[in-house]
Amino acid sequence: MNQRISKFAAAVAFLGLTAVSAGAHAADVDNGKALVASHNCAACHGANLNTPVSPEYPKLAGQFNDYIFFALRAYQVGAGNPLFGRNNAIMAAQVQGLSESDLHDIGAYVQSLPGDLVQKK
Repeated sequence: MNQRISKFAAAVAFLGLTAVSAGAHAADVDNGKALVASHNCAACHGANLNTPVSPEYPKLAGQFNDYIFFALRAYQVGAGNPLFGRNNAIMAAQVQGLSESDLHDIGAYVQSLPGDLVQKK
């Protein structure tokens, strides 16, 4: 019986480590840049993602990569999940075909851009 528990515990530990390592992702800024260009993000968010074409679109340049990742992920989920999803038809269409890895890459690229976001002091 103890041997079964030990094997079970080892299997659970292995799966846990596998899940944690699968979640770790070294973001690729160059891929993020390519994705931003191919999805024409500048059409709304402006040149270098810092000069939106309309005041209702946010400045993105310099934003934290985690924020960008979770915002894009929320657009993928959509309004179907009111606790997490975001409802915007344009953004939802833009991100549907992207993987979580792609979203991390976009976040890393956006964070690397110089921007004029100001944090409260």
